[in-house]
Amino acid sequence: MALPSGPALDSESNADALRIPRSQASTYSRSAGKSEDRLLQNIENAEILLSEAAGPQPSSAPMCVETPQLTVVIPAFNELATLSEIVERVCRLPITKQVIVVDDGSLDGTQQLIRDLADRFPIEPIFHSINQGKGAAIQTGFAAARGEIVIVQDADLEYEPEQILQVIAPIQRGEATVVYGSRYLAPENHHDSWIHRLGNGILTGLSNLASGQKLTDMETCYKAFRRELLQSIHIEQRRFGFEPEITAKLARRGIAIREVPIRYRPRSWDEGKKIGVRDLFNALWCIIRYRFG
Repeated sequence: MALPSGPALDSESNADALRIPRSQASTYSRSAGKSEDRLLQNIENAEILLSEAAGPQPSSAPMCVETPQLTVVIPAFNELATLSEIVERVCRLPITKQVIVVDDGSLDGTQQLIRDLADRFPIEPIFHSINQGKGAAIQTGFAAARGEIVIVQDADLEYEPEQILQVIAPIQRGEATVVYGSRYLAPENHHDSWIHRLGNGILTGLSNLASGQKLTDMETCYKAFRRELLQSIHIEQRRFGFEPEITAKLARRGIAIREVPIRYRPRSWDEGKKIGVRDLFNALWCIIRYRFG
């Protein structure tokens, strides 16, 4: 028996039957968009709740630390033999401190030693790619200083790090803003060569005449400063001219320099002493230039 015939439904007719009116499609689209927005908002809210429940997470950025009482800047150039002991003794000082070791382009293995020391002690190493001079290394360290007081410690064993606390004591007590540790106020220091003593005496005497200070040891390593004062002074000298330069610039500001006695064991040029005759003449020039220039 033949079935009743009816209109044939071809593919085009099927497509027409499935088409959704444009206005209705737009309504569906807006509805789907709103649902997606709600889903994203719910996910975001859930992440916030999970984060709050977990508590604060550690940050990869360096955390701010409390301002240390002291920054010790250690300039080093080819000091492989003595640097380890200096760093260890400085780090043992019973005071909150920042220890900055500035390698000035060493060629004897000092750079690798500093990296090894940084794994053992809380020091901040900085490296110059080429040798620029002690003054340049000191400038680098001063710029990175965060301590309330800043002092320089040579990388050899001429100066005993344990004396740092007695040098900075007048600043801590509010009696001074700058203190020098004098090698010539301590009567037990009789091992310096007469040539060195004569040169230092001439430079210190001329510096006193130019600056109005009454120092016994302008060329000492141990110079301690209030950080705010130190970082307000622009240092130019990149070798040993730093000593007369900073002294002259302090004098121009009318700042009195306090001295305290320190022990001192000089080393010879054979042992690695680096200051030379040309530094003597440069120091003479710096005394005049920075006091009156």
